[in-house]
Amino acid sequence: MIDYTRFSATQAQQQLSDLSALLQACVAEGASVGFTDAADQEAIRHFWQQRIPALAAGESQLFVARQQETLLGTVMINHSAMPNGRHRAEIGKLLVHPQARRQGIARALMQRAEQQARAEGKTLLVLDTRSGDVASDLYRSLGWQVAGSIPFYAESTAGVLDATTLMYKVLT
Repeated sequence: MIDYTRFSATQAQQQLSDLSALLQACVAEGASVGFTDAADQEAIRHFWQQRIPALAAGESQLFVARQQETLLGTVMINHSAMPNGRHRAEIGKLLVHPQARRQGIARALMQRAEQQARAEGKTLLVLDTRSGDVASDLYRSLGWQVAGSIPFYAESTAGVLDATTLMYKVLT
């Protein structure tokens, strides 16, 4: 059975190695999640370390999927820091371990993130994803809309500059 939980900053700190290993596995499989080198463990660990203060301050929230004690996936909600953006949040780091894909984990994590955002009074969620990725199909199936795309947006693990698709979902 897969357990879905919201991690506190303390839990994220305690699970830093597992969070880093999950991100590293996804990058190694070519995921476009901000990193180009899966072997750069320092950069990957640093990313998670930088997120811990935001979790502690309530600026971000981290949801995880675990089976027993094995971390299978994550998704983050990052709240807008600006006063004119208090109604919106950004979805980030939707990760599912390559060996745990095609089990509905990403869908379940996104649904939990959307539920939490609604509960907090958010009315708009945004995200970006590499254009053409399978994740786009998931987002569309969850009611997300395409706002547009930007060419040459992010370097892939293969060294290619890929386009990104900007998406949004109005929460009702």
